[in-house]
Amino acid sequence: MPHEDKLRALEEKAAELRKLVEGDGLDLREELALLERKISELKRQHYAALADWDRVQLARRLDRPGGLSFVQALAEGFYELRGDRMLGDDPALRGGLARVGGRPVAILFHHRGGTPEEQRACRFGMATPEGYRKALRIMDVAARLRLPVVTLINTPGAYPGVAAEARNIAGAIAQCIAAMISLPVPTVAVILGEGGSGGAVALAAADRLLMLENATYSVISPEGAGAILWKDAGAAPKAAQALKLTAPHLRELGVVDEVIPEPLGGAHTDPEGTVGAVRAAVLRHLQELDAMPLDERLHLRYKRYRDVGRQDAAG
Repeated sequence: MPHEDKLRALEEKAAELRKLVEGDGLDLREELALLERKISELKRQHYAALADWDRVQLARRLDRPGGLSFVQALAEGFYELRGDRMLGDDPALRGGLARVGGRPVAILFHHRGGTPEEQRACRFGMATPEGYRKALRIMDVAARLRLPVVTLINTPGAYPGVAAEARNIAGAIAQCIAAMISLPVPTVAVILGEGGSGGAVALAAADRLLMLENATYSVISPEGAGAILWKDAGAAPKAAQALKLTAPHLRELGVVDEVIPEPLGGAHTDPEGTVGAVRAAVLRHLQELDAMPLDERLHLRYKRYRDVGRQDAAG
C-alpha cells in the first residue's frame, strides 16, 4: 500500500481515537500518542521521497502561502505603491515599502488572489506589462532611497494575452532583468511556489536566490515541455524530472543559493512557520550582502548570471 494510503488510514484511526477521548472520556492517550508518532514517521518517509511532479503539485496548491497575506505577515508597515505611471495598475504584481525584522526594504511580489473572483482578476499571478513597469518604478525608488530590494516569486509566467504582447510584455520583462542586474542596493529573491519562465526571471536576477523546499523554477511548464518533446501534455511527470526544476536539483546546479525547509507536509500546513523561515533567511542574506563593497557585489551578481547553470560554477 502506498505511503499516502497508509497515512490516510492512520489519520482516520487517530481521528476516531480523539473522538473517543474527547467524547467518551476513555483514557486512550498512550495509544493516541503512539499512533501520532507513527503518522509523523510515515509523513517524513513520504515527503523525503517525493517525485519532482509531486513537488510541482505542492508548488501549485491554491492554499500555498503567498501574495499580500504573506507580505503582511512577513513585513511590518507595508505601504503599497500602485500604477506604472503610464497606463494602469496590475493586481498580479504588487509592491511597495515595508520593514522586515525592523529593517526598511522595498518589496515586490506576485499576488495570485484568494477568492475565485480575485484569482481571475489577478490571472493567478500572471502579470501584464503594467505590472513589470510598476516593478521598475519601485526598483528606482529603492535605488534612490538606498533600500534593499526583496522579491517574492509565485507565478506560472507572465500573462500571454494578445493585449500584453501588443504592449510589449517581453520588453518590460527585459527591462526588469537589466534593472535588477545593475541595482546599486542588495537584492534577495525568494521563490515561494511556481517560478515560471520570464515572468519569474524578471524578479529573480538578484544577488541571492532562495527557494522554498517544494517550490519550482523553470523556463517552461512540465505540460508545455511534454507537449513539445513527447507530443503529449500527459508526459508532464516525465518532463518535470527532465527539467530539474525543483529546489534540490537547482541547488546542486548552483542556480539557487539556499533551499528553505518547509514544514512537514508542505508550506500550507504551517503558513506562520513558513513566513518565519523566509524572514530569517532573507535577513541573514541581507546582512551578508551589507558587508560587501558595492563594486564587489555588482561584479559577483553579474558573474553569477553569466555562469548560471554551469557545472564548474556550482557550489
